[in-house]
Amino acid sequence: MAVQPEQVLEDNLVTQLVTLGYDVAQITDEKTLLANLKLQLENLNGIASLSDNEFKQVLNALSKGSVFEKAKTLRDRLQVNRDDGTALYIQFLADDWSKNHFQVTQQVTVEGRFQNRYDVTVLVNGLPLVQIELKRRGLELKEAFNQINRYQRHSYWASYGLFQYVQTFVISNGVNTKYYANNKNQSFKQTFYWADEENKRHTELTQFADTFLQRKQLATLIQKYIVLNETDRILMVMRPYQIYATENIVERVVERNEIAATGQRTENFNGYIWHTTGSGKTLTSFKTAQILTGLSEVHKVVFVVDRKDLDYQTSKEFNGFAKGCVDSTDNTNLLVNQFTDAAPTGKGAASKINEHRNTKLIVTTIQKLNNAICHKRYLSRMEKLKDKSIVFIFDECHRSQFGDTHKRIVSFFNNHQMFGFTGTPIFVDNATSKASRKTTTKDLFDECLHKYTIVDAIKDENVLKFGIEYVGRYKQVDSANEMDIDIDVEGIDTKELLESPIRLEKITDYIIANHNRKTHSKTFTGMFCVSNVETLIKYYELFEKKKQAGEHNLRIATIFSYAANEEDPDANGFLDGDNDEANEELELNKAAEPKAAYNSNVHSHSRDKLEQFIGDYNAMFETSYTTKDSESFYNYYNDISKKVRERKVDILLVVNMFLTGFDSKPLNTLYVDKNLKHHGLIQAYSRTNRILNEQKSQGNVISFRNLKKATDDALTLFSNKDAKETVIMPPYQDFVRLFNEALDRMQAIAPDIESVDDLCDEEQELEFVKAFRELMRLKNVLSTFADFDFEDVELDEQGFEDYKSKYLDLYDKVKTDNTTEKVSILEEVDFELELIQRDEVNVRYILQLLALLKGADNDKDYEYQYKSIMQLLGGTPELRSKKELIDQFIQENLNNLGSSEEVMDEFDSFWEQEKVKAVDEICQEESLVSDSFKALVDKMIYTNEEPLREDIVATMEKAPSVLQRKKVIPRLTEKVKNFVSTFYGGM
Repeated sequence: MAVQPEQVLEDNLVTQLVTLGYDVAQITDEKTLLANLKLQLENLNGIASLSDNEFKQVLNALSKGSVFEKAKTLRDRLQVNRDDGTALYIQFLADDWSKNHFQVTQQVTVEGRFQNRYDVTVLVNGLPLVQIELKRRGLELKEAFNQINRYQRHSYWASYGLFQYVQTFVISNGVNTKYYANNKNQSFKQTFYWADEENKRHTELTQFADTFLQRKQLATLIQKYIVLNETDRILMVMRPYQIYATENIVERVVERNEIAATGQRTENFNGYIWHTTGSGKTLTSFKTAQILTGLSEVHKVVFVVDRKDLDYQTSKEFNGFAKGCVDSTDNTNLLVNQFTDAAPTGKGAASKINEHRNTKLIVTTIQKLNNAICHKRYLSRMEKLKDKSIVFIFDECHRSQFGDTHKRIVSFFNNHQMFGFTGTPIFVDNATSKASRKTTTKDLFDECLHKYTIVDAIKDENVLKFGIEYVGRYKQVDSANEMDIDIDVEGIDTKELLESPIRLEKITDYIIANHNRKTHSKTFTGMFCVSNVETLIKYYELFEKKKQAGEHNLRIATIFSYAANEEDPDANGFLDGDNDEANEELELNKAAEPKAAYNSNVHSHSRDKLEQFIGDYNAMFETSYTTKDSESFYNYYNDISKKVRERKVDILLVVNMFLTGFDSKPLNTLYVDKNLKHHGLIQAYSRTNRILNEQKSQGNVISFRNLKKATDDALTLFSNKDAKETVIMPPYQDFVRLFNEALDRMQAIAPDIESVDDLCDEEQELEFVKAFRELMRLKNVLSTFADFDFEDVELDEQGFEDYKSKYLDLYDKVKTDNTTEKVSILEEVDFELELIQRDEVNVRYILQLLALLKGADNDKDYEYQYKSIMQLLGGTPELRSKKELIDQFIQENLNNLGSSEEVMDEFDSFWEQEKVKAVDEICQEESLVSDSFKALVDKMIYTNEEPLREDIVATMEKAPSVLQRKKVIPRLTEKVKNFVSTFYGGM
């Protein structure tokens, strides 16, 4: 049977959408797109007709801003000054989904830097809000993704930039279909499958369209489940399991309110969401809280965390999703003010009113909430809330909800509903006994409203698998191999043996020897968790001694609480939540080890050591933190979090801190010398498995203890008995076999290095690229194993490097060959250069360095990074012409930005302004026609050739005489070439 052509796939989809209630729009170019938009806006807003002047105002407003700003315009109303002097307010989306008009069109042609034709476009009220890119069956889905990336560069911005209103893209090859938000910095890793509520994927295009593109579903997605992230200034689209969880909680609250209105009892209307660690619970909980605050029956929505740092972090993330929507509750009095809607009092920032704040939404810690309902000074104010409808949402509810505080909250608020989010619920098997009774998550929160396990997340490629290695064996004293580290004697498990200096030093040496391999030459970072503070101190001093001896240059940092720190039998480090008398400023420390206290008379040895280690950190980063006051220690905690995320710390040494609730995408390796089990084990392992890029293929766990049974038990508990096949990477020998099989397939195409040059056409080149890319992926995984040696596989290292050179030659050929109109089939293939660690020094790379410069910790760091950027610009031929402009951007714009996340958008805006200035300047100096000059520039970029003499003359307002041409044309040619080199080369 012949392969289904792409056109048939496209036509079938359009026919299917018509059956779903879409109208077909005959739109072929911008002119027909604008005419249809005018008609649709008139119909939506009940306007007989917009005049040319009025519609021009609409188009001018629609053309302004970035994709992020246009997403705001889409959701706003626009004031238009009518020709008769009155004001008209135009909306682009109706709140009632059924009042929006859905259309579908295909093959719209847009002229930008190049002419592009888009496959299928979904229009809502005339604006293109969904773009669907199709590839014929058998082609890689990634090719459709790369095609859209090219459209973003080449034409979405053209003219009025209406295709920048696309909210979500859909890519499909008929068999596999995914969707993702319109975000120019998008990675293929951030594309998602659609699924039903049981997490069964809808991958086939027809099945996907029947659900995802159903008009009500699509309208709901656009209006409710696309989040405008204010911090990063990007669009985010929620994944199906996040949407189902949100809808199930909202439905539960609505149902309870309806029953309460009839006077019936409303018990057992709580619930919890079981979504695995790393699956985006913060976004789900934010959207849930945001929707619930829109219900008139709900008085307050309170999002409760169990650590002071998470209070700050969650408030920051919530405010990122919706600017200023919450104020942090620095103390209990502020919390009570927010509960009672009291005006802020006092002087300074604390007394300022945040006009953006959603007054119905509160983010706080469980400790402050407990204080608010227990302390006499607050009770008279809080009593008024006892009968109000209050919804509590508890983050990480496996951790904070098993003490007396939970009982006090339940008894104080008479009209409450409670919902919990957790990645690792407490079941009977992993519950700890209190008063001879095991309390589970279900006991406290009633039924599970939605489940998305680690198996689901790995299958959907939303988190990574774990690569687990159990290192070494202890031998008897007379063993022939004394270098082995123990596993077999874990049954003995004696403190003396596990903490022996010889063992600790061997483990330290192992980490030093293998850390570069595990982290791809420190591209990523690691964490080392140990059983107690005493052992941590020994490890830290071993690393420091070996660093002073020149054995490594790893940047080691640590944090712990200086308390009696017995080995944690459950290795969970979770807070019970019932230590209510502790001061609020101790919350951070309590969360890690509940008995911690800032008391110089207690455990002074631990405190002195921590002070010493913080001193090392201060020297390394020019900071001045201390344990001598709680605020400074809290700031140290936040700074160390930041440094780990920024890859400035190579290994973070901990006991319990950071093993839960800490997300750092560059962290890919966890060293374990600590007994872990159940939820503590899954939480700790999950620090490593956040999705980042192709090079980060798995989360590495290197265990120096025999945790195999504990790992198998935990995976069985939190997924199913067969989970380890999905969750854990296969062993080393399996990857050796897979590599050799992939090598056979590649050498069937190119038996030796020279044969790559003899591949007769692009089809064969494409097959070679795919085959070698698979080999690179497998080598990327193999290289993380301590045992890896090229002698184990059937291709030596030199042979691999030679094939890699040919692979890169093909990449360079595709990148530079723009001389023909025929599009190369290799253009749409992702070469995954991150697997080769070849940094392409272009403007995008420089922008990453500018973001680091913006985030510099101090003047010394700033000067060092600034100097490095200037040297790089001066030493890279393609970038030399841009050096002055980039320096201008640094001097005039960088300091005015709020955060490093704004650098890219601000630079794009700056670059466009400077480009316009440069065009105006050249045209004015040389008497050129601006549009003709721009057309010449586009032609040069497309053909990658110097302009012809007649092309230059065509840009001039007045053709020069024959004598003048000899001087004028070479001068203008050089100016045009310099302009193209400066503003387009290396971009």
